[in-house]
Amino acid sequence: MTNQESFRPAISLVATANKRTAVLDLARQAETLGFSGIACPSLGAAMAFCVSLAHATSTIKFWTSIQPIYYSHAIEMANTAAHIYEVSNHRFSLGLGVSHGPVINRLGATTATPLADIKNYVATMRSHERFSGELPPIYLAALRNKMLDLATEISQGAIWANALLSNISDQLTNIESSRRSEMFLANMVPTVISDDIAAAQAIHRKTLVGYVSLPNYRNYWRSCGYDEQIDAFEKILESSNKETRSAEIVAAMDTEWLSDCTISGDSDTVREALWAWSQAGVLPIAVMSSTSGGQAKAVSELFAAYSN
Repeated sequence: MTNQESFRPAISLVATANKRTAVLDLARQAETLGFSGIACPSLGAAMAFCVSLAHATSTIKFWTSIQPIYYSHAIEMANTAAHIYEVSNHRFSLGLGVSHGPVINRLGATTATPLADIKNYVATMRSHERFSGELPPIYLAALRNKMLDLATEISQGAIWANALLSNISDQLTNIESSRRSEMFLANMVPTVISDDIAAAQAIHRKTLVGYVSLPNYRNYWRSCGYDEQIDAFEKILESSNKETRSAEIVAAMDTEWLSDCTISGDSDTVREALWAWSQAGVLPIAVMSSTSGGQAKAVSELFAAYSN
């Protein structure tokens, strides 16, 4: 068996309300099939889900991807993270991020700058370690180079979301090679397995609408060379009304840009694309959607792709 044939990506699982037991079953299947890990987004109470994963699985690694720092005080986070790390036999890691403006506004959180906030948060956690117990490895949400530099300085890894395959190697050159080999590096990649490429890409377009509205993502994609695409988005955001904005953004999405940050295609195409991410030096986290069902259907399609 070649390295590509034996490779398994990580997978994103959300503990959806009223379906949490079924999602734990998916986690156990991922473990049995040899997937590289389970990423737990902040949707659906990620920290509670990770406690359950510590007991429902026995070998697979898992991490939050990403838990916003404004959800709980750093001391409480240290206590909870150390607990999960201990009871999971050190399989748990803590992915932290500053989230996005709309979330911060909804929480009414007091902020300084993203870099300062997360640096202080991690420092507070570590100052409490003599009480909480050993902390898990900490990964930071990193999209642009300043946060990647901070992740390299104070954490054990970096996690992107909706990053561009065409640019990721350039970003990684900012990390000293010896340090890079020590770090956990991963990217959340929207993925749809389907022979109907147009239908798959339509799902991605809807998924990315919310991200297009966020300045940090637009700034990242612009820095990677997609100026015309971002110009088109910003023109819509500045001039359209709320009722038509989403549809206009979807219509403006260029296929080249979309294909650079998402994966669509049949099983062979998806496996090749996920392998390409791993060869670029980043573990792909497949964030699954389906043209014909919800999370369980989408994840089962990924499992089938790696079971043939």
